[in-house]
Amino acid sequence: MPEAVQSHQSSNKPFVLPAKPFAPEDESALREALKRCSPSTFEAAVQFRKTGNPEHLPAVVIGVIERFVEPDLRIKLKDADDDLRLIEDLGVDSLTMMEIVILVEDVLQMSINNDELRNLRTVGDVKTFIDCKVRGMELPKPTKFLPIEQIAAVMPIQPPFLFLNEASVSSSGANGKYKITGQEFFLQGHFKDNPVMPASIMLEALGQLAVLFLLEGAATEPGKVISPNTIFFTGCEGVRAHRVCRPGDILTLSIKPKRMKMPLATFEGAIRVGQEKAAIAEEITMTFGFAEAPSQPIPVAAAIAAKPNGSNGTHSPTPLRAAVNA
Repeated sequence: MPEAVQSHQSSNKPFVLPAKPFAPEDESALREALKRCSPSTFEAAVQFRKTGNPEHLPAVVIGVIERFVEPDLRIKLKDADDDLRLIEDLGVDSLTMMEIVILVEDVLQMSINNDELRNLRTVGDVKTFIDCKVRGMELPKPTKFLPIEQIAAVMPIQPPFLFLNEASVSSSGANGKYKITGQEFFLQGHFKDNPVMPASIMLEALGQLAVLFLLEGAATEPGKVISPNTIFFTGCEGVRAHRVCRPGDILTLSIKPKRMKMPLATFEGAIRVGQEKAAIAEEITMTFGFAEAPSQPIPVAAAIAAKPNGSNGTHSPTPLRAAVNA
């Protein structure tokens, strides 16, 4: 089973760190450190320090981030959206990020290397990073952010049937956005004088996000990649539409892998408009297959270094040509 799903599943298993002594003076020091955070943040930190249960970590992390976010932006953290970007959405610059990390280190009694912070770009990245550090697990691959140009470059589905404007992909799932412009071809007949996005197209958008995860986020066998020509929809279960979606609405999509074993991958998915639930799919299942990973181009320096002494390059044109073409 791919590492992405293994990590996702193992993180849901009950896990408790060995409890450490937590004296009254420790609680006083913790209260002082978190004096500008919410009471719920302090309580979650106390429970973690007393029990070692990582289930309390998300509340601590969100509470600490909230402490350093401007008041008018804190409402974005209310639902603890893992896709919130630290810089673009919350205004957290590199210096503020260091302040957040120092406080988290102090509260959770752990050490974080500065180099480990470079790939933390979303709230979800921070939560996953802290959880892995506490559990002693290998850190996941950093989140990839893909604008529409990159999405179209890797997806087998193309406009006008591509319903993703932007996306982020990590080892544990993918998130995306799509704005209903009102110019979509299907709105000409669904419905007359009352354009509504079909629920089937919303399900298609979730499926496309799952395809993107398979291509950009799923772990594969050594030397293998998932071929875009092998991914096909096979079925779905537990689909519910909760809200009518119209032109002007921005759909926020999310999918998470539930099971992956070649040739089948099953995901759970959800769509929101703002804070309102629009649609859910308990299971979306697809087939997929592997292909040989493309060979990496040889860097120019490596190609030159590999040439025999005294060679004028006439007897080994292939590596050099590959290097120049790269």
